[in-house]
Amino acid sequence: MKEIRVSAIIQAIEKLCIQACYNLGDDVKNLLDTAREREESPFGIRILDQLLENINASRENQLPLCQDTGMAVIFMEIGQDVHITGGSLQEAVNEGVRRGYQKGYMRRSVLDPLKRTNTGDNTPAVIHYEIVEGDQLKIAVAPKGFGSENMSRLTMLKPSDGVEGIKRFVLDTVIQAGANPCPPIILGIGIGGTMEKAAFLAKKALLREAGKPNPKPEIAGLEQELLQAINNTGIGPQGLGGRTTALAVHIDTYPTHLAGLPVAVNIQCHAARHAEAIL
Repeated sequence: MKEIRVSAIIQAIEKLCIQACYNLGDDVKNLLDTAREREESPFGIRILDQLLENINASRENQLPLCQDTGMAVIFMEIGQDVHITGGSLQEAVNEGVRRGYQKGYMRRSVLDPLKRTNTGDNTPAVIHYEIVEGDQLKIAVAPKGFGSENMSRLTMLKPSDGVEGIKRFVLDTVIQAGANPCPPIILGIGIGGTMEKAAFLAKKALLREAGKPNPKPEIAGLEQELLQAINNTGIGPQGLGGRTTALAVHIDTYPTHLAGLPVAVNIQCHAARHAEAIL
């Protein structure tokens, strides 16, 4: 049994919050570089140049990539041979978020959904726990801005709608979103399970290395087909037209009930921020 103290978890999450908001991964940057080379629209080229310049400035000056530093979404894979000591795991996660957002001078955007009163420290975080084999604790911090989150959708299709129904729903979601999620976007799509499982799959799919295909060939093919269809809409960077509406489509699936076909689309702007650590 491996013991991990909550103090180590607090420190890790504090660092990950800052790292995620300051340093966009090379996976996304490489996709933007490729999109810049292929883009034909003068407006699109100019916008992609500005996005790349912003990424470099954020890294060099250690400043938030975007003014919306998001709501902290935390994925925790807890080894079944791990023992958390020294306090509450949930309280440790929120304390790490609290410290990270304060130390990183990042915007506090979390508030009561009805009273609209700010909690003042960007907590509580949204925490997803998963028990896995082993004696490690894997933490992924994924700050989610709401320009893109607000454009996400979930539906319960009929089984008879099939793959074509899924395609229509995804494309309709992107078209309705238009410029609102600050394209170019990355799509996380969850198919199957139940309502909440599909939403979870869509969110977690965004943690995958940007542009890395699903290991199942038939799912990878659907990802590419949807990516091409989305880019053929002509929405383009920031909605001003062009070939680059989406950088990647990530699909994850799960077995579902014979009477249902849940589909969730979680839209992510180009600032696909996440950072990971293993304790």
